[in-house]
Amino acid sequence: MGFRAFRVEQTEAGFAGQWQSVDRETLPEGEVEIEVLFSSVNYKDALSYSGNRGVTREYPHTPGIDAAGRVVNSQSDEFSAGDEVVVFGYDLGMNTDGGFAQRIRVPAQWVLHLPDGLSASNAMAWGTAGFTAALSVLKLERNGISPEQGPVVVTGATGGVGSIAVALLAHLGYSVVAVSGKEEQVPFLQHLGAGQVVGREEIMAAKGKAMARTQYQAAIDTVGGDMVAALVPQIRPEGAVTTCGMIAGTSFDVSVFPFILRGVSVLGVDSVEIPRALKQAVIDKVAGEWALPQLDALTSSIGRSELTATLEALLQGKGVGRYRLELGKE
Repeated sequence: MGFRAFRVEQTEAGFAGQWQSVDRETLPEGEVEIEVLFSSVNYKDALSYSGNRGVTREYPHTPGIDAAGRVVNSQSDEFSAGDEVVVFGYDLGMNTDGGFAQRIRVPAQWVLHLPDGLSASNAMAWGTAGFTAALSVLKLERNGISPEQGPVVVTGATGGVGSIAVALLAHLGYSVVAVSGKEEQVPFLQHLGAGQVVGREEIMAAKGKAMARTQYQAAIDTVGGDMVAALVPQIRPEGAVTTCGMIAGTSFDVSVFPFILRGVSVLGVDSVEIPRALKQAVIDKVAGEWALPQLDALTSSIGRSELTATLEALLQGKGVGRYRLELGKE
């Protein structure tokens, strides 16, 4: 039995992806076979599509670091045919064929049950980017950050992680300062709940300073690099900066003074290899108390024919919000 999958291959002209009919017998080893109903499109998927060997080592390959659907075959006692499930992180879509396919087969320890209140469609509106935003907020809360203590700044605010972070923080009662270089998206960010929208240059003015005027109790950084170095000197005593991205760079240079004189913390956020129990806890949260009324407003639903254009837009820095791929829609 065949199914449709978005296969990326290396050609003389570079890397290119197209939808192909794939035989079920080519699926990798694993205890759980899933009919994928929805996936989501993340920046890491765009890197895999572009041939980035730091993400995917061997081609041809099917990207897609997210998948949601129903179990069709299981060799695990934890799952039965018909169970609604979601997979994100681990090696899915990186070096294991991923969610841009109507079928996947994965190890049972990668699979999570969809909780009541979270459909496969909504789970992929969140996707890895949204779950990373939720993990970022969870890290801040565990570090003592709370709404009444002052504003929280979000960088890369129109992107997948940033847009969910803005919406989630606002939903939880935080005062949110969104950072974006896209002036035309200010109304979008305000609709998500940002109380203030500032340009990158306003944050970057503190780059290179050992200490700066404290303006924010915390920050969720999605871009990395010099942005982190500019944020840290502006964080209030006992505040924190989470960081989860690298589009602006993989390193930063910052003075120790904010750490030893103000007690500022920098908190790394990993959504790939964290324990499955924590992943399940985050999914349970977004299905309940963290459910977002703005989710539809920040999600674009696409069919298979729109995937290539969406991946190209992400590579060019033109993506806004979240992108949900419906595998059954041409």
